[in-house]
Amino acid sequence: MAIKGTARRYGAIAIALHWVSALGILVMLGSGIAMEQGLLGEPVPGGVILAHATLGSLILLLTAIRLVWWLAFDRRPEPVAGIPAWQERLAMIVHGLLYLTIFVATLSGISTLVLSSAVPAILAGNPAPEFDGIGPFFAHGLAGRFLLLLLVVHIGAALFHQFVRRDRLLGRMGLGSV
Repeated sequence: MAIKGTARRYGAIAIALHWVSALGILVMLGSGIAMEQGLLGEPVPGGVILAHATLGSLILLLTAIRLVWWLAFDRRPEPVAGIPAWQERLAMIVHGLLYLTIFVATLSGISTLVLSSAVPAILAGNPAPEFDGIGPFFAHGLAGRFLLLLLVVHIGAALFHQFVRRDRLLGRMGLGSV
């Protein structure tokens, strides 16, 4: 597999960034839901919050690297043959919203930690403060829910292409042949 993308397939760098980010986002959403539902205890262990924040920061970094990679060094494959123009535009909108939502979720999460002074408290061995009264926390939760919705749309569209249209769309992202 080539490092850079071709007209038919993403390159190894873009594929690796995509799947590592996808896995991280699924872990982030799972841990966020578990914290929100009280499944990890009350109060949430500080180590879980720090791990969640660290992974979120890494996902933000991977997303920024991915955007720079495409803008400066690589190209996206050509649209799949036979896809109507409106579907191609919709796919571009969903991808753009995914990137934007990742940035909003991460930056609002970091802002919540900074404004709450949670990190010094956790590092000192104290429980994390409540985040409910902190402005960016609402945006963080909303962005997480919106990200989950976008992922359902994104994954659903990919599966539709793979199994209904049978146009081997997943092969472009390293799963099978093109």
